[in-house]
Amino acid sequence: MSLVAKILRHKSVEQLQAEAGKRSDFRRVLGLWQLTAIGIGGIIGVGVFVLAGQQAAENAGPAVALAFLIAGIASAAAALCYAEFAGMIPVTGSAYTYSYATLGELAAWLIGWDLLLEYALIVAVVAIGWSGYVQVLLEGVGIHLPVWAQGAIGTGEGRVFNVIAAGVTLAVSALLVFRTEWGARFNTLIVAIKVLAVLLVIGVGVFYINTANWTPFIPERVIDANGMGHFGFAGVGTAAAVVFFAVFGYDTLTTAAEESKNPQRDLPRAVLLSLGVSMVLYLAVSLVLTGIAHYSTLGGDAPVSDAFAALGLPWIAKAIAFSAVIGIASVLFAFMLGAARIWFSLSRDGLLPGWFAKIHPKYGTPHRPTIVLGVFTALVAGFLPIGEVAKLVNIGVLSAFIVICASVWVLRVRKPDLFRSFRTPLVPLIPIIGIGFSIWLLSELAAITWLIFLIWLSLGLLVYFGYGIRHSKLAQEQQT
Repeated sequence: MSLVAKILRHKSVEQLQAEAGKRSDFRRVLGLWQLTAIGIGGIIGVGVFVLAGQQAAENAGPAVALAFLIAGIASAAAALCYAEFAGMIPVTGSAYTYSYATLGELAAWLIGWDLLLEYALIVAVVAIGWSGYVQVLLEGVGIHLPVWAQGAIGTGEGRVFNVIAAGVTLAVSALLVFRTEWGARFNTLIVAIKVLAVLLVIGVGVFYINTANWTPFIPERVIDANGMGHFGFAGVGTAAAVVFFAVFGYDTLTTAAEESKNPQRDLPRAVLLSLGVSMVLYLAVSLVLTGIAHYSTLGGDAPVSDAFAALGLPWIAKAIAFSAVIGIASVLFAFMLGAARIWFSLSRDGLLPGWFAKIHPKYGTPHRPTIVLGVFTALVAGFLPIGEVAKLVNIGVLSAFIVICASVWVLRVRKPDLFRSFRTPLVPLIPIIGIGFSIWLLSELAAITWLIFLIWLSLGLLVYFGYGIRHSKLAQEQQT
C-alpha cells in the first residue's frame, strides 16, 4: 500500500454507526441533563469569573461583551456541526473520531493529538484561575500562603509555583478515576451552584450599573511601552481570540458518547442547550461587570469579586468567590474527562500504545490516561502564568472547529443519504461561517503561539510515522 493510501485510510461512517451500539468498553450511565451539565460545566467558568474582567482591562474595555458575541458566533456555527456529528457517529473521541470517518487517518491523528494537548492545557488554565479565587477566600479568613506558593514565576515577586492550581488538577483526576456517574452527579451539583452564582452577579449587579462606565464602549487604540497595542476594534478582535477559550466546552460532552444512555437523541440536544444557556449568561455578565466598575480596574486575579467589594458589598464578593471556587471545578471535570477519552480512543485505534486503552476493572474508567494527564496538568498549572497558557489553548480548538465544519459539508455532498438524528441547518452557509470566523480568530493569535503549535504538530508527525502508521488497527486489519 502506498504512503498516500495509508494516511488517507479511514473508518466508514456506516461501520462506526453499526459498531456504536455494540461497544461495551464503557457503562452507559449519562442522561440528557448530566450531559448538558458537562457541557455547561465546560463552558462557564474562568471566562465569567476571570477572563471577562481581565480582557476588558487589557484589550476590549466595555466591548468585551462584543468580543464574547464574536467568539460565540464562531462557536455556535461549530456547535451546530458538532451536533450533527454527535447524532450521526455516537462514538467516544469527538472531533478525532469524526475526522477519522471523513478525512482519513493522518488528519484524524493530528486533530486527536492536537486536542489532547489543548484539553490538558484548558485544565491548567482553569486551575490557575481557580487558584486566584481560592486565595481570595483564604485571605478573607486570615490564611496566607507563602509567597513562593501563590503563583508561577513571572506573576509576582517571589512567586515560584502555584500550589493550589496543581493540587486541584490532581484531585479532579482522582475523582475521574472512580465511576463516571459518581463524578457526573457531583458535576451536576456544582454546575447548579455555578449558574446560581452567575445569576447572583446579574441580579444584584444590574442595580449598581453606572452607564458612564460604558463610555467609550470601544476605548481608543493605545500602544504601550513594549510596543503592544491595546483597545480599539483590533483590541476587541484580540480579546475575542482569547475569550474564545470560554465559549466552547460543549465538545467535551461528545467525548462521552459511549457513556450516554441515548446518544443519538441526547448528544445533539445537550450540545445546543449547553451553548445557548452559557452564551446568554456570558453576555449578561460582561455588560453588568463593565457597568458596575470601570474596565481599567478589572485586571486582577478575581475581578468579579473585586468589583463587588469595591461597591461596598463584601458579602456578595465572598459569595461569588465561594461559588467560583465550587463552580470552576466543573470545567476541570469536563475537560479532564474529554482529554482522557480522546487519549483512550487514540490508543484503542492503535495510534498510541494499547496500554492506555485498558478500562479499570472495578470502576469502568480509562484510569491510566487520566492519571498521567493529572500529573501533566498539575505541572503546567503550577509553573506557567494563565495568559500564556490560554493563548496556546485556542489555536488547537479553532483548528478542530475548522475540520468539523468542513467535514459536515463534505459528508453532505459525499453521503447525503446517511442517517442523521440532527441536521445542521443552512449547509453550506453555517459551516462556512464557522470556518471563516475560526480562521479570523486564528489570525489574531501571536506568532509565538503559532510556533509552539507547529512544534507540537511536528512532534505529532514524528509519533505517527514512527509508531501509529504501523500499529494502527486499520493497518492490522488490512494486512490480514
